[in-house]
Amino acid sequence: MTVVAFKMWDPVRQNWIAEHRFYVEQARKRLLSQFANIGEEADRAADEHIERQSFNPDVDDPSDFHERAYEKSIEFYQLLSELQEQTRLSVIAGMYHMWDKKLREWMAREVKHWHVGDKLPRAIWEAQLSEVLELLSAFGFDVKALAVYKKIDSMRLVVNVFKHGDGTSLDELKATYPEFLPDPLGRGDLRRVDHLDHTSMKVSDEDLEAFSEAIVDFWRIVPGEICVNEAATVEVPKRFENAFKKDEAIAKRG
Repeated sequence: MTVVAFKMWDPVRQNWIAEHRFYVEQARKRLLSQFANIGEEADRAADEHIERQSFNPDVDDPSDFHERAYEKSIEFYQLLSELQEQTRLSVIAGMYHMWDKKLREWMAREVKHWHVGDKLPRAIWEAQLSEVLELLSAFGFDVKALAVYKKIDSMRLVVNVFKHGDGTSLDELKATYPEFLPDPLGRGDLRRVDHLDHTSMKVSDEDLEAFSEAIVDFWRIVPGEICVNEAATVEVPKRFENAFKKDEAIAKRG
């Protein structure tokens, strides 16, 4: 006899997809669209710089004024470009964390239908994402085998590098998805990423779109029911096994 371990109700699926699309659409409209004309804004910054200066034709060289204005334009453009990059990464981090929380919320809620106790649901919230995905795999839904997994995994690493800078996530990003660390000298050799740090990580609007669609595809792919044979032994990550046993022990004492 089989039992349903996790059930994805279609209204919930559609609602989460709609919420995600709304988030991305509004982020583009209200945040990212503000950077559509940074070249023109940089030119205006140069003009405003000239207007604020006091020019004395007897002692000042006009070429010096225009050179300083040009430098001001370059500086302004670079600062806006950096702000655009940070804003884009913030949007990506937001949608990733929304997806991660929805996944854990769904799993923690579903286990309460067939399990008594708080330790196992709590363990789902506290576990690393890799462990959470291993738990789903133990019940027959192998997320890592999905075509969409690489996009989700690369998004996870991009978000971690954005949040923490240099560290193990950067090392993993270099090894697995070096395309997010383009060579600043434009040599196009992905083998040259070893010397790069977190400041070299770049994402584009196209990357944001790909990450967004990966989340939508994931929710579409989640089976309506993830079932397990009641007589089968399910081998889950140790964290969840221990949490399950603690809940059982508490229930027996109660």
